[in-house]
Amino acid sequence: MKPQILPASGADGARAASRQLAAISEKAKDYARNSRAENTQRAYESDWRQFSSWLRRQGFPVSPPDPQTVGLYLAACADGTGRMTPMSVATLERRLSGIAWHYRQLGEPLDTQDRHVATVLAGIRRAHGRPPVQKEAIFADDLLAMLATLENDLRGLRDRAILAIGFAGGLRRSEIIGLDCGPNQSEDGTGWIEIFGRGKASEAPKDNDADGAGAPNEGGVLLTINGKTGWREVEIGRGSSALTCPVAMLETWMRLGRIAHGPLFRRVTKKSAGVSSERLTDKHVARLVQKTALAAGIRGDLTEGERKLAFSGHSLRAGLASSAQIEEAHVQRHLGHASAEMTRRYQRKRDRFRVNLTKAAGL
Repeated sequence: MKPQILPASGADGARAASRQLAAISEKAKDYARNSRAENTQRAYESDWRQFSSWLRRQGFPVSPPDPQTVGLYLAACADGTGRMTPMSVATLERRLSGIAWHYRQLGEPLDTQDRHVATVLAGIRRAHGRPPVQKEAIFADDLLAMLATLENDLRGLRDRAILAIGFAGGLRRSEIIGLDCGPNQSEDGTGWIEIFGRGKASEAPKDNDADGAGAPNEGGVLLTINGKTGWREVEIGRGSSALTCPVAMLETWMRLGRIAHGPLFRRVTKKSAGVSSERLTDKHVARLVQKTALAAGIRGDLTEGERKLAFSGHSLRAGLASSAQIEEAHVQRHLGHASAEMTRRYQRKRDRFRVNLTKAAGL
């Protein structure tokens, strides 16, 4: 006679269901946290800490959200009252987004259109608004000068590949560092690469293919990226010379660094000059752009302090958008922008004075 399997008791079943519900709840929280890019998430968490700390100092409750209290906080941030330093309008807008996002996660939405919030913010914009400060764009000639400042050791080969791939892909710094050698190779990866075609750049483009369109298919590297606006594919074709080809620089780094699996861009150890398994942070890209731009003498008309502030990882992304003489829709898709207007913000000086309404009006 087979032993009879008895159902779990009511108490055991309830505990099992409770554990399952708790696990699902934790998973739901993870998904909610992943709804924003990692850098945005860090910024929002910092915004909430600052706001909740201010509420405690003033003796205000954290919840439920009170639009009038939020309006007072924005005014205090704009004027730098108390322990705070005055904040820019852009920082305030980001901080309000972080506060509103956190309240939504608590199930207590903040009405940012309430007059106590909206009118205060409108007044701050009017009183303190300034034109947006954009980072300097790195153009192709600038990039080549920056690459020439790097050594020919492993660290230099890696950094060349970072700069070239970042520029040609129009990538955010987090997208560069998040790349793996293939799909599903790491837990913290946000994309991967696939290399196609022959392992060297073509000698030169044909005259009728100067813009790259219609050139023979020589392959390149395909990036699959989970970026700020979701998944997208980015094609980086091979350049006209091995000395300037981003794909060739990437292949050289992978071959000499023996990178075949896991994170693509890693630390190079100082003692043995070997390659670590540890992924670089996105701050490395910002520091690399600043260091090489200064070493190459780009924007020598500025002071050293001004030049340090003028360049960042975004300079590579803006440089491609400004340099690529091709239909705007292609640039928009390449950068992963949701609108053409956002792409135009990146196109530094590209279309300036190209359309002359003065002459078109007859003057």
